[in-house]
Amino acid sequence: MEGTQRRLGLIVTASVIGMLGLALVLGGGWLVALGGSWYYLCAGVALVATSLLLSRRRQSALYLYALLVIGTLAWSLWEAGLDWWPLAARGDVIFIAGVFLLMPWITRPLLATAISEAGAPTSTTKRRGGRLALTAALGLFLFVAIASWFVEPQRVEGELPGIRAQLEADAAVIPAGEWHAYGRDGLGQRYSPLTQITSDNVDQLEVAWHFQTGDTRGRPGDPVETTFEVTPLKVDNSLYLCTPHQSVIALDATTGEQLWRYEPQVEGDLALQHLTCRGVSYHKRADNPASGECLAMLFMPTADGRVIALDPEDGEVCQSFGQGKGYIDLWENMPHKKPGGYYSTSPVVVTDRLLIVGGTVLDNVSTRETSGVIRAYDVNTGALVWNWDAGNPEVTTPLPPGANYTPNSPNSWSISSVDEKLGMVYVPLGNQPPDQWGAERSEAVERYSSSVVALDLATGQARWHFQTVHHDLWDYDVPAQPSLIDLTISGKTVPALVQPTKQGELFVLDRRNGEPILPVTERPVPQGTIEGERLAPTQPVSALSFDPPALTGADMWGATMLDQLACRIAFHKLRYEGRYTPPSLEGTLVYPGNFGVFNWGGIAVDPQRQVTFTTPTYLAFVSQLVPRADDTTLYVQGEARPEDSLPALNENFGAPFAVKLSAFTSVLGLPCQAPPWGYVAGADLTTGQVVWKHKNGTVIDSSPLPLPFKMGVPNLGGPIMTAGGVAFLSGTLDYFVRAYDVTNGEQLWESRLPAGGQATPMTYTGADGRQFLLVVAGGHGSLGTRAGDDVIAYALPSRR
Repeated sequence: MEGTQRRLGLIVTASVIGMLGLALVLGGGWLVALGGSWYYLCAGVALVATSLLLSRRRQSALYLYALLVIGTLAWSLWEAGLDWWPLAARGDVIFIAGVFLLMPWITRPLLATAISEAGAPTSTTKRRGGRLALTAALGLFLFVAIASWFVEPQRVEGELPGIRAQLEADAAVIPAGEWHAYGRDGLGQRYSPLTQITSDNVDQLEVAWHFQTGDTRGRPGDPVETTFEVTPLKVDNSLYLCTPHQSVIALDATTGEQLWRYEPQVEGDLALQHLTCRGVSYHKRADNPASGECLAMLFMPTADGRVIALDPEDGEVCQSFGQGKGYIDLWENMPHKKPGGYYSTSPVVVTDRLLIVGGTVLDNVSTRETSGVIRAYDVNTGALVWNWDAGNPEVTTPLPPGANYTPNSPNSWSISSVDEKLGMVYVPLGNQPPDQWGAERSEAVERYSSSVVALDLATGQARWHFQTVHHDLWDYDVPAQPSLIDLTISGKTVPALVQPTKQGELFVLDRRNGEPILPVTERPVPQGTIEGERLAPTQPVSALSFDPPALTGADMWGATMLDQLACRIAFHKLRYEGRYTPPSLEGTLVYPGNFGVFNWGGIAVDPQRQVTFTTPTYLAFVSQLVPRADDTTLYVQGEARPEDSLPALNENFGAPFAVKLSAFTSVLGLPCQAPPWGYVAGADLTTGQVVWKHKNGTVIDSSPLPLPFKMGVPNLGGPIMTAGGVAFLSGTLDYFVRAYDVTNGEQLWESRLPAGGQATPMTYTGADGRQFLLVVAGGHGSLGTRAGDDVIAYALPSRR
C-alpha cells in the first residue's frame, strides 16, 4: 500500500513538473521569437526532461534539477543582482518544486531503483548523490535569498544640510500655528515653522480627536474618481474643509467639535469625470466692509461650476458677493456647456485684491469641450477683472456678453501659486484633449500646453512660460502646485520656482523670468509616429530629475515565474524605446505612466534648509490608439459603459482615434515592472543632488494576502515638512500616516488609518498650545483604496 502511494506521488509530481515545463517551453519559445530571454525556453526543456526521468524513476532527475536550480540562480543574479523581490519572482517556483523533489515519496523510489540497477553494494553517497546535489543547490539558493534580505540596491544614503537661510520677517504674516492656504500660504511650500514635534518625540504622537464627516463615495451618479483629497485650513481656532460631495465643514481645531456645516445644493445629473474638493480658500478683507458684509470669506468651488463665498464665522453665504447671489458662475462665456464638465477641483488662489480660478475640463471625451481659461475676479465683489485663455492669449480684457472663450484649450486643474511682491501668479497647465492625438492643435495651444505660466496679477498677460513637454502626447499635464522658495546660489539670493512633473523632473526656475537655475538640457527622444501626427525632436530634462531608467525585459516582474514570463511577452509585444515613445496602434508602453512620478500632491520644500522632501512613484502604463470610424460608437468602454450623465472616457469623439489606457499589470493585477514602485527622497535644491532615497510603504492593503512586505508602493497625496526636522506623509497605498527624519529620510513613526489617506496632511497649534498633525483618510476611487470619511488629529500627550 505504501509503495503504491509513493508511486502515485511520483507520477503526480512528474506530471506537474512536465506540465510546468511544457508551459515554459511554449511561452519561452514565444518570448524568444519576440527577441526576449532564452532562459524560460531552456528551463522548460530541463523541466520536461526532469519529468521524463522521474517517470522512469531515474536518480539523474535530481542531478538535472540541481543544475536547473544553479542555472536559475546564476541567471537571476546576472539579470537582477542581489535584490530580493526580482530574485523571488525568478526562483520561487523552481525552489518550491525542488523542495518537493526531496520529499520521501520521490527520493525513496529513486533510491530503490538506483540500488536495484547497481546489482552490487554501493556507497551511501553514490546512492544518494542526486538528493545531496539538489539539497546543496537549494541550500545555495536559500543562502543567496537570505543575503538579499539585507541589501537594498536602490537605496541612496546621505544627509541633507542644516539651516542655510533665516526666514524673512514678513514670512510671519500667517501666524506660525496656522495654515491659511492649500500649501499653507500662496507660495505652496507645504512647510510649517512649528518645532514642538521633533525627531526625538514624534514617536509619542497619539490620536487627540477623530471626526467623521458622513460623506463617502458610492452615491448614485458618482464617478469612479470620487475622492476625499482635502487639505483643511486652520484660521484662529477653526478648521475649514470640504468633502467629495461638496459639503463645507468648520471644526474646533482643538477638540474636533463641529461648529457649522454648509450644503451647497449642487445640481444633479452632472457629467463628472472627477468628484472631489482639494480645499477651500480663505480671505480676510483689508478694507472696512459695509454693514452686513462679511469681514472674511471662504471660497468653495462646486461641481456644477460655481465659486461660493461663505462667512467663516457661521457658514452663511456672503450675499454681497457675486452681484447679490453669493457666488460667481464659472459657466459665463463658456462654450459647450455641460454641467459637471467643468469646475475647479482645486482651491482658488486668493490675493489682497483678486480671486484667481482655473478648472478641470473633461479629459479624452471629445474635441468639443469647454475652455481651460484662467480668470481673475475681484476678491471682495466677484466682478471679473481679467481672463487669460491659452487659445487666445493676447486678449485678457473681460469678454463681452455672448462671446465665448476658446473651446478645448489647455486647462489648469491643479493648484496655482502666487508671489504678490513680484506681481505674478504661477499656473500649471495641462494639454489640449485628446491627450494622445495632437495633430490639429493650434499654434497658440502648442505654445502653452503642458507649461507653467506666470501671469501678471494686474493685467493677466503672460510674463513668461516654461514648457515641460513639447507637443505632449502622453497626458503629462503639469500636475502639481509650483513651490516658491528663495535659494542661495553663488552667494546670492535668487527667487526660485520648483515645478514637479509627471515625468519625474523637478524644474528649478528663476520665478522672475522663467530661466533655469539648475541646468535644463534638450535630449533627443524616440521618433516615428502614425500618419498625420508630428513629434518634437527633443524634450527638456532637468539636472534634478527622478526620471527612472528605461525598462528592459529584465525589469519585468510577477508573483511567480509564469506571470513574469507573461509580462515579458507583453513587454516585447508593445512599442517601447524609452521615455516619450509615441502612442501607436499596436500599443505603447508609457513609462513613467500618466499616474505620474509626481501628481497633484506635489512636494514640500524647506525655505531655511533649501531642500525638498519628495515622494517619487514609478508605474508603467499602456496606451493604444483605436481608429474611429464614426462619431458615436463606443470603442473602448466595453462593459464599463457610463451610466446616466457620466461621460464616455477615452472615446475622443470628434478625433480620429479613441485610446485604450491601462496600468501595465500582470494577470494577477500586480505591476509588471519590478518593485519598488514608491519612494521618499530628499534633494538639495541648490545643487540638484538627490541626497537620500528610500523605498516606502507596504503591500498589506493591496495584495491578496495581508502581508506587510515593505516593497515600496505608489503614493498619491503630498508631504509636508516642519521646522522641527520632521516630514509627514499619508498618501501611500497602504493605510498609514508616517513621519520621517528630514535629514536622512529614516522613518520615525507610523499610525494605522481606517481608510486610504490620499490627501496632503497639515499641522497647526491648538488653543491648548499643542502642535497637532491633521490627516484626512477617505480613500481614492480609481486607486481602489478603502473609502472613509475620517479627519484625525494627532498630538503629543497633554501635560495637564
